[in-house]
Amino acid sequence: MPSLEASAAPTAPATPASQGLRLDNALALLRQAGCAEPAHPPGSPAYLQTLIDQLVELSSRDPLSGLANRRNFEMALAREVDRVARSGEPALLLVVDVDHFKRVNDLHGHAAGDEVIRRVGQALTESVRPMDLVARIGGEEFAVLLPNCPSAFGPQVAQRVRQRVARTAVTLPDGRALSVTVSVGGAFAPQWVRSTPGLWLQRADLQLYRAKAEGRDRVCLEPVASHEVSVQERDLLLGGPKIQDSE
Repeated sequence: MPSLEASAAPTAPATPASQGLRLDNALALLRQAGCAEPAHPPGSPAYLQTLIDQLVELSSRDPLSGLANRRNFEMALAREVDRVARSGEPALLLVVDVDHFKRVNDLHGHAAGDEVIRRVGQALTESVRPMDLVARIGGEEFAVLLPNCPSAFGPQVAQRVRQRVARTAVTLPDGRALSVTVSVGGAFAPQWVRSTPGLWLQRADLQLYRAKAEGRDRVCLEPVASHEVSVQERDLLLGGPKIQDSE
């Protein structure tokens, strides 16, 4: 990886707003990510704000797929589980895993594996709404967060995701086409219940494991939005100070 200290591009001149700041490294990071330098006068407040905005965006994206990264996903998941607890609106979480991904790397090389990740990420994005969040949360694992998704629509949405990936042909570096499938697990956030992002993700993961165990290239969802409260969720709900009856 090239040093971030050295750069052939000129350094932005110092102004009162940028006095004492080292912008070389920030500009080098943006160039490596293919981002254009801010169009405002170098060192101006507008230039610095645009630079900060670009860096924040860069830090929230997975560099290979361009999707939200795990940190971005976890923050969104925490916001959504809190919103569902307060509003009672339904929300669906899907976890998606590429089937036999190790075989792709072993047989065709890591360049082919990278292309599979990019194409699957694109297929997932194309199969959901603009308001939904698609993230890469592991090597070949993705997550899709769907706010305001009623349980009656959950199976249709999850199947559309699976089918969209199955229709995606990945062109390998040698020109051959590779078909890819995914396994999908999903769970709804418990409505009107104080829960945690980890418990919600755990429920979706359990369904993903079931899809894998049943043969892959399939969807497994909780049958309906879960009304069962786990021990942890019960403790969150009842663990606060107890209200004393007045005498």
